[in-house]
Amino acid sequence: MYIKLCSLFSGSSGNATYIGTDNTNILVDCGLSGVKVKQALKSIGVEPSSIDSIVITHEHTDHIQGAGVISREFDIPIYANEGTWQAMEKKVGNISTKNMRLFYNDMDFYIRDINIVPFSIPHDAADPVGFCFYYGNKKISIATDLGYTNNRIINQIRDSNVVILEANHDRDMLNLGPYPVHLKRRIMGRKGHLSNVDAGKAAVDLVNGSVTHILLAHLSRQNNIPKLAYKTVAHVLQSEGIQVGHDIMLDMTYRDKAGNMYHIDI
Repeated sequence: MYIKLCSLFSGSSGNATYIGTDNTNILVDCGLSGVKVKQALKSIGVEPSSIDSIVITHEHTDHIQGAGVISREFDIPIYANEGTWQAMEKKVGNISTKNMRLFYNDMDFYIRDINIVPFSIPHDAADPVGFCFYYGNKKISIATDLGYTNNRIINQIRDSNVVILEANHDRDMLNLGPYPVHLKRRIMGRKGHLSNVDAGKAAVDLVNGSVTHILLAHLSRQNNIPKLAYKTVAHVLQSEGIQVGHDIMLDMTYRDKAGNMYHIDI
């Protein structure tokens, strides 16, 4: 028995993650076109019609673009908290009442045999969340689209086996890049996105828990490079005496393709 994890897309241009077991298939966010999401699922051997539910972190377009399309085509429930539903309802289009599901932050709920705990994160959305997924004695956490981490968030995810962690931008690339000042301030702000250095500092805290794998995610198209994100996080870890490849496994997610599939035995 195992729980499976695969990042289908991750970045400022769209996000979707697959989590599943032998009995359950969940899509976390659906931020690209329905066609692209269906193609990505098929590329990892998952039939789109087998998805049991879509769970939403927040209402930004790069997380919900295809959610309504997939829900309507395959009669799939969408789960979100009340604030996110209010903010995204018009964006996702008509969803049948039976497929509009509500969860509450910090209260667990089940989708078949997977237990899910949504937790609040700091981001410029109505009521954004990260997620912890439990199956047997294993735990997967997703923490992206957050302006900073704190003890509450770290404590929520530090006992995970795998964490998908945001490494959105390189500060120098952002500062020197073409974005207008107000957008740069938003990205670097308390409700923006984690930089590579921020991700490295969070990774240090997570390694001191029980995390064995960290997947760097939600890289900016304009303000980051995968090799740079990896190198920066690895350097921060190594500066604290943590050896990448021995003490922690570091992997990347990708903007335009599925990443590695993880099978975590229970």
